[in-house]
Amino acid sequence: MALLLFFITLLQFSSISNQQQQPLLPSLERDSVFSVLAAVNSAVPWRTLFPDDDFCSDPPHGVVCDYFYESLNSTEPDSVHITEMSFGFISDYSTNPPCSLNSTIDPVLFSAFSYLRKLFFYKCFTGDVPVSFSGGVLPAFGSSLEELVLVDNTALVVSIESLFGNFTNLRRAIVTGNGVYGQIPEWISDSGELEEITFSRNRINGQIPASLSKLKKLKILDLSGNFLDGFVPEPIGNLTELLKLDLSFNRISGRIPESYRNLQKLEFLDLSFNRFGNFGIPKFVTEIPKLKEVYLSGNLLGGEIPERWEKVEGLSAIGFSGMGLTGNIPPSMAVHLRSLSYLGLDGNNLEGRLPPEFGFLKTLNEINLENNNLSGRVPFSSNFSAKIGGKLKLRGNPDLCVDEELKNVKNGSILGKMKLCYQSNIIDQIFLNGFSSSSSSSSFFFFLFFLFFIDV
Repeated sequence: MALLLFFITLLQFSSISNQQQQPLLPSLERDSVFSVLAAVNSAVPWRTLFPDDDFCSDPPHGVVCDYFYESLNSTEPDSVHITEMSFGFISDYSTNPPCSLNSTIDPVLFSAFSYLRKLFFYKCFTGDVPVSFSGGVLPAFGSSLEELVLVDNTALVVSIESLFGNFTNLRRAIVTGNGVYGQIPEWISDSGELEEITFSRNRINGQIPASLSKLKKLKILDLSGNFLDGFVPEPIGNLTELLKLDLSFNRISGRIPESYRNLQKLEFLDLSFNRFGNFGIPKFVTEIPKLKEVYLSGNLLGGEIPERWEKVEGLSAIGFSGMGLTGNIPPSMAVHLRSLSYLGLDGNNLEGRLPPEFGFLKTLNEINLENNNLSGRVPFSSNFSAKIGGKLKLRGNPDLCVDEELKNVKNGSILGKMKLCYQSNIIDQIFLNGFSSSSSSSSFFFFLFFLFFIDV
């Protein structure tokens, strides 16, 4: 028993000794982080809540410290520094230091953290007074930062050139829903480590620089919701690692480059609501095997829907609304796209009948065919129509009709308000029953009467 107590005492002493050997956060860095926290939310007593002497032993959630070793052979850390800072409440599961209505940025942020790898602000700067994201950025800070995330900070007003002028080693740049303005500089491609550029919902204007094609590691390019114009660069097709390309809600014109067929790893493509010209749906849309979602709505591309879809069988969503499309809806879409969950073809000039093949797609949750020139019977079963309910959108096709069975479909369906296929039913009945030998001539005359004098 005495021997056991000796070993327990020895372990406790060893633990205390190890804790005492852990390096402390440098005083300048410690005081600076408290200054940054106070600027974000001065109502919180940060120094009272967190230990001043050993900040990194129990830092606020969202502030991360890492230990550093001078050599590979070191068994004990030589220093400790702050490597991540995240501010702004996201959820109960990610309780970052909360921001206040008067949140601002202390300039010490740009000069005191030479080891910072990630900086995150979420809905921190939303007041009436503009907040500037600039300061005397030290080269060490500019070269160490790998992730810059600024989300929904509407009062954060800064030019994109000033924002990124000092960062040379970024991997992820997520700047969305802020007051960032200006043109994307050509030299942004000098940061060859970039894997994600998300500059959505800002006030960026000008043209997309062709130099972005130099970012060979880029996987996500999202420039949606800005004021970009001009033509989209052909060399973007050289970004062969790209998984997501979103240029929607801009003012881009011209032709969608066929060079994008080289983006064979692309899974998400959104070019909707721009000003692309009347060149038809680009062929590469049906030739990128990993494509899962494609949206081209709001561009008057014209032409017909392609017939060949066998190379993109994994497609789950297609948005081709308001594109000036003509012709029929090809049944081959439903035959090959067995994973399709959303199909938007509304606001076009499509004609002809609805392919019944769509009614056999188990994954289909919404099909919007409103405001076209479709005609004939709605060929879907009552079970399929009830499953989709109000997501089966057929308004604005006056020549469509339904059978009595579909008139009774509930679940928010529009089918109950559509006209019945009375005339079609009679002709179908003639075909189904055939012409009896005793009255073949009268039945045939009756059929011709409906065929030539009734608009089915």
